[in-house]
This record gives sequence, C-alpha cells and structure tokens, in this order.
Amino acid sequence: MPRPLAAVLTVALAAVLAVGAALGVVALLEATPDQPNTPLITYEQAGQGS
Repeated sequence: MPRPLAAVLTVALAAVLAVGAALGVVALLEATPDQPNTPLITYEQAGQGS
C-alpha cells in the first residue's frame, strides 16, 4: 500500500474514532440523572427594613 494512501486511511480512521468517542461521551453525560440543586447551608433571612 502506497504511503499517501496509508496516511489518508489513517487520518480518516482517526477522525471516525474521534467522532465516535465524542458521541459516546455526550451519550454518557445525557444518561446520568441530574443532581438535585439543594444547598448544603441555608441562612435565615434577617428582618426587612432598618
């Protein structure tokens, strides 16, 4: 196999693998449930006005 053809095939395979990995990461991130947004510390509100 000539070198330019091997180089083109290698680049194409690397691009396909990169796109597949990116889509896999996105799928994994969308599959995880959202965490509840509850604060660890709450502060009581002081009286309004002065």
